[in-house]
Amino acid sequence: MPNDLTAAQAEQQKRAYRVIGTPRQKVDAAAKVTGALRFADDLVLPRMLHCTLLRASLPHARIVRIDTTRAAALAGVVAVLTGEALPIPFGILPITQDEHALCIDRVRFVGDPVAAVAAVDEDTARAACDLIDVEYEALPSIGSIDQALTTPEPQIHDYADEGNVHKHVALDFGGVDEAMRTADLVREDVFFYEGNTHLAMEQHAAMAEWSTDGRLTLWTSTQTPHYVHRAVSKVLQMPPAHVRVIATPNGGGFGGKSDPFNHEIVVAELARRTGRPVKICLTREEVFYCHRGRHPTLMRIKTGVTRDGRIVAMDFSSVLDGGAYGSYGVASMYYTGALQTVTYQVPTYRFRGARVFTNKPPCGPKRGHGTPQPRFALECHLDKIAEQLGEDPAAWRMRMLQPPQSITANWLRIGSMGLGPCIETVVRASGWDAKFRQLPFGRGVGIACSSYISGAGLPIYWNSMPHSSVQLKLDRSGGVAAFCGSTDIGQGSDSVLAYCVAEVLGIEPVDIRVVTGDTDLTPVDLGSYSSRVTMMMGHAAIQAAERARALLARAAGERLGIPADRLVFADRRVFDAEDAGRGVSFAEAVQLAETRDGAIGAVGSYTPPRSPGRYKGAGVGPSPAYSYSCAVAEVEVEPETGIVRVPKVWIAHDIGQAINPLLAIGQVEGSVYMGLGEALMEEMTYRDAERRLVHHHPSMLEYKSPTTFEMCDVESYLIEAAEPGGPFGAKEVGQGPLLPIPPAVANAVYDAVGVRIDEVPCAPHAVLRALRDKTRGKEPRYGPSSFPDYAFPEPTLIRTPAQGGDGREADHRPHSEVGGPGRAG
Repeated sequence: MPNDLTAAQAEQQKRAYRVIGTPRQKVDAAAKVTGALRFADDLVLPRMLHCTLLRASLPHARIVRIDTTRAAALAGVVAVLTGEALPIPFGILPITQDEHALCIDRVRFVGDPVAAVAAVDEDTARAACDLIDVEYEALPSIGSIDQALTTPEPQIHDYADEGNVHKHVALDFGGVDEAMRTADLVREDVFFYEGNTHLAMEQHAAMAEWSTDGRLTLWTSTQTPHYVHRAVSKVLQMPPAHVRVIATPNGGGFGGKSDPFNHEIVVAELARRTGRPVKICLTREEVFYCHRGRHPTLMRIKTGVTRDGRIVAMDFSSVLDGGAYGSYGVASMYYTGALQTVTYQVPTYRFRGARVFTNKPPCGPKRGHGTPQPRFALECHLDKIAEQLGEDPAAWRMRMLQPPQSITANWLRIGSMGLGPCIETVVRASGWDAKFRQLPFGRGVGIACSSYISGAGLPIYWNSMPHSSVQLKLDRSGGVAAFCGSTDIGQGSDSVLAYCVAEVLGIEPVDIRVVTGDTDLTPVDLGSYSSRVTMMMGHAAIQAAERARALLARAAGERLGIPADRLVFADRRVFDAEDAGRGVSFAEAVQLAETRDGAIGAVGSYTPPRSPGRYKGAGVGPSPAYSYSCAVAEVEVEPETGIVRVPKVWIAHDIGQAINPLLAIGQVEGSVYMGLGEALMEEMTYRDAERRLVHHHPSMLEYKSPTTFEMCDVESYLIEAAEPGGPFGAKEVGQGPLLPIPPAVANAVYDAVGVRIDEVPCAPHAVLRALRDKTRGKEPRYGPSSFPDYAFPEPTLIRTPAQGGDGREADHRPHSEVGGPGRAG
C-alpha cells in the first residue's frame, strides 16, 4: 500500500471489499489444469489390493446360498467377503438405516452388491467374482409408482408407512378447501418428471488402509466425509476416533456422492481382514446402478385464483418413485412440497406427498434435491392459468411476488427477495415483449421462475451443534492455514474459504493454505449438499478470521500506540486508518501477537437461525436465505420431427453478493446445461418387471445428455442485493439456477407450436404426439392423464401467520372455527 494514502482513502478502503466480489482463479486451478491433483483412483500404496463387487442379477430375490469356494481358490485372490461379515445396517438418514454393505438375505434391485473380492489386480478380482455361485429365489418385483401403490405385498422394506409406500405426509396450511371455494377460477393439472442421474465425470472410488495400531484411514470421493465417518464407524463397530475419512478431490458430485456407499465400507473391512490397502473404482455401469439421482415424480396441482389474478389457494400432491432404498428420500419427498410458497404469494396451501419403494436403483438427492420436479409443474401450471386470465405470464408473476422479510403460509422465513429484478432483467434482455406470442410458428419463448435454499436449517442428525466450523492457524512467517471439514466438489468452496479469510485479514488468498475434508484434521462441516457451504462455512470462516484479527490488532495497536479499532488490515499490512504510513506488515503483526499471547489460532462456527415452523415436517424447507432465479428460453421446434432446439437462454440469479462472480457465473451456466439436459433428453429408464428392470442405457454412450452441439448460448446476470443473513451478503448459486430451465423450455414449446408437454424430457415423440392430437382436434398435450387414487392421510392443519397461527399444528376442527383466510390480520 502506498504510504501517501489519505485518511479518507484509507477509510474508504476499510469499508470496501478487496477480495470478495472480484473475479479470481480457484485456489486449486493450477493443480487441476496441470493434472497434478490426485483423485481417489490416482492413489497408490505399497502392497495395495484391488476390490470388485459381485452385484445382483435379479431385481428382487431371496438369497438362498452363496458359494465363494471357487473364487477364493483363484490365484491372486486374497480375500472374499459376503454380507454375513457386515451385518450392521446403515443409511444417510437416522430413520432409513436400511442398507447393508453386502446383501445378507435379500437383494432389492439389479446391481445390489452381494459379495466382494480383494485380489492383486482388478482383472483377477473381476474374474473371481465370476466364480462366485449365488442361488436366488426370485420374488415378485415392483417397477412403477402405480404398481407400488397397488401392491402392498411383498413389502420391499417392512418399515414402510404402509405396504410399499415408504412415507406419506399431508399438511394443510390455512384450510385450502374453504379458500378454494372463494376462487373465480380453479385449474387442475397433472405432470410427470422423469428420473435422471448426476453424470459426474469422476466415477466413485475409495481406498482404505489399516494401520498396525488398529486405526483406519479411508480416502474416498465423497461429498459428505462426516456422514461417511459415521456410517463406517457404525458398521465396523469402531470408535469414531479411530476412523479417519479423507475426502479426496472430487471430480463432480451434484448430489451423487452424498450418501455413504457400500463400496466404502467394503474396502475398509477388506483392508482390516487382509492387512493391506484396498482400493475400488466403480465402473461407469456400476455408477448408473448406484444412482441416488432424481426421483421420477408424478404430480397434481390445483390452484384457485381471483379474476384479478390473486392466488387464493394451492393444492399440491406428489408421488415419488424412490427405488429400492431410503437414501435421502424422505427429505426429497418433503422438498417436493416445501418451496412452492417462497416465490409467489400463496395464502393457503396444502401438500400431500408419498414416496414408494420399487425394485430399481435407489433415488436420492440430485442438484436441486426434490425441487426441480414441483417447480416444473408449478411454472407450467401458472403459464396455463395466465393464458386463461389473459395475462402476460411475466407481468403476472411480477404482481404475485412473495414480499421480502415475510413468513410464508407454510412458515418459511423469507429474507431478501430479488426475484422481481430477476424477472425484469431477463424480460428486458430477451426482448420478451416483442417475442411472446409473436414469433413465427415453430419458434417461441417461455419464462419460468424459481427459488432454492442456501443450506438446510436443520442437520440430518438433529442436534444443537454448529453445522460448520473453521479453525485458523497463523504462523510467524505470515502464513495462515484454514481448516474446515467442507468438501470442494468443483463448486469452488476451498476457494471461498480462502477468499473469506483473506478478506478479513487483509492478505491474499494465495497466502492461505486450505485444508478441508479430513476428519482427523478438520473441524466438522456437514458436507457439500443443499447449497450450504458458502453460507455456513463462510460465516464460520469470517468469525474465525475476525477473532484472529482481534488478537493481531491488539498486539499491533500496542506496539504502534494506536487503538485497535482504528487499524486497517489490507495489502498484507496492518496500518492506521488515519495515517497509512504508520503500520507493520501482516507477518510482523502475527509475530507481535505471538510474542504477546503465544501461538496464534482462532475458531469460528455457524448454526442457522431457528425456523418459525414448529409442526411435524417443518424441518424440511427452512433455510438461512433463499436465492431466486428467472429464465427465458427461446426454442425452435421442428413440427416434422418433434425435435426441440434451444438456441438461447437468458437467466438472472439473485445471489445476494457474489463471492467470486466468475465462479458464480460458472455455477449458473452449469445449472443451465444440466437443466437443459433434463428438459430435453435425460432419463433413467428401465425395462419392465418381466425383463428384470434392467437399465435401458447405463453407459455414457447411450445415456443422452447435451453435447457442445446441443448446449445453448447463455446470457447470465447476477442480481446482487446483499442478504443480511449471508456471509458478506451472499446466497446460494450452486443449484437454484437449474430449476427454471425445464419449465421455461416447456412453456416456450407451447409458444412455438401450441402444444403442452406436461412431462420431461420433452422428447420428439412427445411433441409429435401432441401435434398430431392438435390436428385431430384433440387436446394438444402430452403428459400423464391422471393422478393415482391414493388415500393420503388426513391432513394436519396448521394455521398460517396471517391467521394468527404460532407455527404449530392446529386441531382438526372445521376451518371456519379456527380462522379462515378471510380473517387474516
